[in-house]
Amino acid sequence: MTDLTRLTISQAREKLRGKEIKAAELTDAYLAAIDAANPQLNAYVAVTPEKARGMAKASDQRLGKGEGGALEGIPLGIKDLFGTEGVHTQACSHVLDGFQPRYESTVTSNLWADGAVMLGKLNMDEFAMGSSNETSYYGPVKNPWRAQGSNLDLVPGGSSGGSAASVSAWLCAGATATDTGGSIRQPAALTGTVGIKPTYGRCSRWGIVAFASSLDQAGPIARDVRDAAILLKSMASVDPKDTTSVDRPVPDYEAALGQSIKGMRIGIPREYRVDGMPEEIETLWQKGIAWMRDAGAEIVDISLPHTKYALPAYYIVAPAEASSNLARYDGVRYGLRVPGKDISDMYEKTRAEGFGREVKRRIMIGTYVLSAGYYDAYYLKAQKVRTLIKRDFEEVFAAGVDAILTPATPSAAFGIADQDMAADPVKMYLNDIFTVTVNMAGLPGIAVPAGLDAKGLPLGLQLIGKPFDEETLFRTAHVIEQAAGRFEPEKWW
Repeated sequence: MTDLTRLTISQAREKLRGKEIKAAELTDAYLAAIDAANPQLNAYVAVTPEKARGMAKASDQRLGKGEGGALEGIPLGIKDLFGTEGVHTQACSHVLDGFQPRYESTVTSNLWADGAVMLGKLNMDEFAMGSSNETSYYGPVKNPWRAQGSNLDLVPGGSSGGSAASVSAWLCAGATATDTGGSIRQPAALTGTVGIKPTYGRCSRWGIVAFASSLDQAGPIARDVRDAAILLKSMASVDPKDTTSVDRPVPDYEAALGQSIKGMRIGIPREYRVDGMPEEIETLWQKGIAWMRDAGAEIVDISLPHTKYALPAYYIVAPAEASSNLARYDGVRYGLRVPGKDISDMYEKTRAEGFGREVKRRIMIGTYVLSAGYYDAYYLKAQKVRTLIKRDFEEVFAAGVDAILTPATPSAAFGIADQDMAADPVKMYLNDIFTVTVNMAGLPGIAVPAGLDAKGLPLGLQLIGKPFDEETLFRTAHVIEQAAGRFEPEKWW
């Protein structure tokens, strides 16, 4: 029999329902793979074998009675940002040391209700702030991919680096992730996996540690487009506990796969041709355009004129909201507490020791732009720019464009502790150049593997859709996947 961990979710689902395999053996196969690989890859920060085996056993009982849910017996990894009752939930930060919530996030509750099995919590950038998974208190995640003929450890992207790496290295069947400025799509592109950031409000944010509340959105990272569609169907829901979640039916995303894209209009934004973009990214983009055309879509040149302001506006709005959200971590009720001579001293010492460098940097930027005298000049102006970015997209969609095709990242994966990136935070921020506009406008975006660079590293394309039109994204992404094929790393771990 094929190695059980190599099965996609849809393949495993068929075998489980057909009683060819048991949920318990599938779960054990993943737990064994994690034991063998995690010391090298550092994708999991907490593994929950007893919980996983208990959930798998319950799944087998339900499957035996023919009562299985949509994800019955499917083992998943959960990003450390999602609250999981009684299990390590620390946003990979020292400030939340030892925190185990007494609640379950709505998204993970939905997954467990559909029969999924929890393998453990996945590594990530601290408080989801980062594009390389190097800001985690638990150390960087290693990308399962390596350049041909090289032993150099590469980043998996961030902030959902553990999610992307574990899916790519067969350490879970699929994973939850979150995206504030590209944190699902960028790591998916750098690891040869599929990641979708749904429309803002499609998935509940309740029980997920907040970074920037008007930008954060949960979504899945999976091995292929079909698996991503299956996972999003289970993750999405309205939630009375999250007033930003939207009360509209969740479609059967899987049904959109395989439908023709003949006659669809695909927009190509000229502003995404940025200075210094590697030739291979442009070549990949042209390939994607050709695949769309071959499938019967009409290619339309479009303009999104305010794109150039997206990154600076994002790095005002996101830190401002982070500064507000992270004020709650003070050492009083939970997490790390560093004693001080009085309560103010205790706050200062706890936060100084508890937060990492990048989180401190963003809190300070955010506090600065929200301060008296600067609020209008920075924060208010950034919000106005955000409105203009949203309007650009609205005008393009109103003109009859069905989806927009762009690169997902400006390059393939780079080395861990890359000196250029370490010396200049702005260089790291530029990794989000193609992804932040989608969060600023609240739109859905999907990253799908589309090829390999000259060194054999994966590259992805991004499709951007209309609000709540994830079906079109799955439909068009499936066309790219069929044309490009699937990509797997060569096992070295």
